[in-house]
Amino acid sequence: MELACRLLAVTALLFVCNLVARPMTLEETVQLNSISQVAISSDAELTAFVRNRPRHPYKEEDGVSHRELFVLDSSGESKAFVTGSSRVLQVQFSADNRQLFFISRRLNDKQNSLYRIAIDGGEAVKVYEHQQGIQSYALSDDGRYLVFRAQPAVPSSKQKAQKHGFKAEVYEENNVHSQLFILDLTAAQAQAEPITLTEHVLSVQFQPGQHQLLVRVAPTALVDDDLMRSRYQLIDLSGELQQRFATEGKLDQALFSPNGQQLAFIGAEDQHDPSAGRLMLADVATGSIKELLPNYQGHVRGLGWRSDNQLLFVGHVGTETEVGSVNLRNQRVSRILNAGEGIISRMEWPTGQRQGRVLLHKAEHPTEVYQLTDRGRLHQLTNTNPWLTEISMPRQETFRHQARDGLELEGVLVYPLNYEEGKQYPLIMVVHGGPEAHISNGWLDRYGSPVHYAAAEGYMLFFPNYRGSTGRGVEFTKLGQNDYAGKEFDDLVDAKDALVAAGLVDSNRVGITGGSYGGYASAWAATKQTEHFAASVMFVGISNNLSKFGTTDIPNEMHLVHARSYPWDKWQWYLERSPIYYAEQARTPLLIMHGKNDTRVHPSQSMELYRYLKTIGKVPVRLVLYPGEGHGNQRAAAQLDYAMRLMRWMDHFLVQQQTELPPHELAHAERISQQQSAAKAKEQVD
Repeated sequence: MELACRLLAVTALLFVCNLVARPMTLEETVQLNSISQVAISSDAELTAFVRNRPRHPYKEEDGVSHRELFVLDSSGESKAFVTGSSRVLQVQFSADNRQLFFISRRLNDKQNSLYRIAIDGGEAVKVYEHQQGIQSYALSDDGRYLVFRAQPAVPSSKQKAQKHGFKAEVYEENNVHSQLFILDLTAAQAQAEPITLTEHVLSVQFQPGQHQLLVRVAPTALVDDDLMRSRYQLIDLSGELQQRFATEGKLDQALFSPNGQQLAFIGAEDQHDPSAGRLMLADVATGSIKELLPNYQGHVRGLGWRSDNQLLFVGHVGTETEVGSVNLRNQRVSRILNAGEGIISRMEWPTGQRQGRVLLHKAEHPTEVYQLTDRGRLHQLTNTNPWLTEISMPRQETFRHQARDGLELEGVLVYPLNYEEGKQYPLIMVVHGGPEAHISNGWLDRYGSPVHYAAAEGYMLFFPNYRGSTGRGVEFTKLGQNDYAGKEFDDLVDAKDALVAAGLVDSNRVGITGGSYGGYASAWAATKQTEHFAASVMFVGISNNLSKFGTTDIPNEMHLVHARSYPWDKWQWYLERSPIYYAEQARTPLLIMHGKNDTRVHPSQSMELYRYLKTIGKVPVRLVLYPGEGHGNQRAAAQLDYAMRLMRWMDHFLVQQQTELPPHELAHAERISQQQSAAKAKEQVD
């Protein structure tokens, strides 16, 4: 009888929860908090984290998100350290765990400055301000030295010339190298001195127990050199080279072993590897390098040292992540956390401790801080969006299918909120960019893919990991090379056909969207593959591969890891792999959106396709530009505007199956007035 009563109580509770659950709004989609940084004290007692809090698009002035600093103690209690209109970056504990260092622009700061704040309370104290702003920093183990990255001060003569109007920009030659500056924190009057290097510095960290620095440098400050020509090297505090680590291709995180004798880093198989995802180990004394996980069918995305002989790694495998351990004595690899427990984007693990911290997201929530033990136990430490308990969560799972050539493919499928088996639904296919990226089975709700809102509106959504995606080893990632818009985009049609064959999707009501390379896919789907898609939304996408090469800031990366050729090698091929080449046959309504300040894919790419389709006049087309935004919208207002336009386009052409353009206006001004009126009414009541 007691068990029956308990079951009835649980059933009643679930029933009540289902009654109060509600869909998520588009405003809430762009208002989600998340954790962007985490740091852990060396004794694992304290956890510092930065909460990313977007501005309210109708209540606050336009701007980037606030980033607030909090600290968790060993009991799990959270204390706010820096909140409000702040933007905290690069949080790090001091060697004695008594202070937190961070970068921020506060009060009357003209640039990002370095601050520290005591763990036991008090106000933040400015450590140093540099004329051009501090980009990142490193602390020596003994607490004496602080080294930071910044651009050199602008000479007064140049400032004077600029005031007289001499502001000509020499394209790609005006870029100034970031350099290193050193502070002796024990000095009575700390004054930064430059460490002279001839190259552009991308990162810096101290070697444990030494006054030597690991730096990642590139020949110039160009993004292309950051991606394709950077390298790690060890220098002393005078800038003299001590060791160079010979690598080729892309590089990611590097981390010294506790004794400083070994360096683990995430690198590439070769210069044609599209993504840094190989686990490498270098001997600091000799510079020799070996790969620890040859033929790993995934991509390494994070590192941590448990001890001098135990290296931890985060691996992204397919649509899931895992945490593994390499015993450097016998090269044995074991799993600490199996795939399927959540999607980890970052790991911090203090030396010698039985636990670390990870940033993890799931289908149920955005990125939060979790405790991870060396026995694979996870415990959630933060909950930055408690209101999500009110939201109805749609079913989400990995969906696998075959391409027409037999290649096994997968992606993440989100079902309509009130899914009925046997019913066919409209589909929005969301294509990731890169293409050296992948979709994981975690939190997917973003302004460019508002899954909770769309699922509540009766849409099915599919996020394909087409060939060329990461997460399945180097060989799979290279499958799309030298084949722009070839089999990689045929995979998208095959995914659609598989979903239709499974009885899930209405083949006549399939929309497609994506940004960057996903925008390229959306443009291709609206032109070359127009018979397969009923609506398309292209964001910061490619329309002309010939002009794209001449206007992008990553031409070498395009050549080495994507096209494997230059336009002048085969002009006609590049043209025929461009959506504009098939503009006349387009019958898919196309909404084009682009940031006006985009340097990766120039806005002219969107303008070209718009003008072609507009002139031909056979299909609805609209172009929306976002001032102040680059290769992706950063501000909440631009994000909300984008999400509203995306969903209206899909509703108009997929659900209502209209043939003419929807209105171009959105009711932002009215919503601002409503919010202001509501705020005044509340003030009067209070």
